[in-house]
Amino acid sequence: MTGRKTTSTKRADLARLTIAPLYLLAGLVHILRPGLFLPVMPPAIPHPQIVVLLTGAAEIAGAIGLFVPPTRAIAGAALALYALCVYPANILHAVHDLSTGTGLGMAYHYPRLFAQPFICWWALAAGGWTGRGR
Repeated sequence: MTGRKTTSTKRADLARLTIAPLYLLAGLVHILRPGLFLPVMPPAIPHPQIVVLLTGAAEIAGAIGLFVPPTRAIAGAALALYALCVYPANILHAVHDLSTGTGLGMAYHYPRLFAQPFICWWALAAGGWTGRGR
């Protein structure tokens, strides 16, 4: 292989450089300010504060894992799966805020909800899953 990067490699590099800091920041906020996330936890989730802390740790681990070549693919897949799994909480948050008129408005929630599939795909791209041969 030559020193030239393929389009999929460039995309994976760009995805890592953009999504990893966001997951790292989100993870730190989950750990440092768990109370921000408790109101949006679905009622069926047991021990919500522990879940918030664990999800923060998972976001941080995934962000770091994207930069470790042996864990890159699994980190990308795990972050994509994570984004899919938290989607119900995002929907609950939007429904609560929009139905009560409290919290964040449509300008936050609509783009956030519609961006979720892209976030999943971008995490997969960061893990190298969207290139040829995968």
